[in-house]
Amino acid sequence: MSTTPVKPEKQKDVEKRERIVKRIAAELRDGYYVNLGIGMPTLVANYVPAGVEVVLQSENGMLGVGPFPFEGEEDPDLINAGKETVTEVPGTAYFSSADSFAMIRGGHIDLSVLGAMEVDEQGNLANWMIPGKMVKGMGGAMDLVAGARRVIIAMEHTTKEGAPKILKTCTLPLTGMKVVNTIVTEMGFINVTPSGLVLEEIAPGLTSEDVQKATEARLIVSPKLKVMGSAFSR
Repeated sequence: MSTTPVKPEKQKDVEKRERIVKRIAAELRDGYYVNLGIGMPTLVANYVPAGVEVVLQSENGMLGVGPFPFEGEEDPDLINAGKETVTEVPGTAYFSSADSFAMIRGGHIDLSVLGAMEVDEQGNLANWMIPGKMVKGMGGAMDLVAGARRVIIAMEHTTKEGAPKILKTCTLPLTGMKVVNTIVTEMGFINVTPSGLVLEEIAPGLTSEDVQKATEARLIVSPKLKVMGSAFSR
């Protein structure tokens, strides 16, 4: 049985996403209620560390989201907010979208993981629209960043054209102001602090200077700078 080889550029994209979502998964703690946003953040469900019990919430009304199903085992009635088929875990509960957002707005979500178009040094987030382009709606991102106890952004460090996505000031319409706690990209792990953006970890083979060159905002290099994957902070 022959298989189609993966193009090198596609393989690099997969490796980037895996590095990002695996690093975010290392931030999960026992007992967390977690909402995973549409796109790359949903992949975090496949990398929950062994022995860590978390409850994944989907804003379309599901508490207890499991990993993506294997091919042939999909249930079309089980989908996440991005309309992707998912699995359920023992104890999974289903409810209305109104109840789901009551959980979110009530501050019951410990961690929200979302994608972004832009993040700036104040922790402002832009991820819901680009002026002039068709938008279906703002979705639940505004509620999630306002209601979750911690917000982690999962995104590639630059645009496809190589322009920075971590800016001094966001240029796109904001989803939330001063809501981002942590940014994880394929290049590094960055915490948003009152003093600015602190580069805590860098990808293997990179230097802090490499990360700064791809970032418009000024980065503060942690004196305890680590390599991503070598020793996750607990």
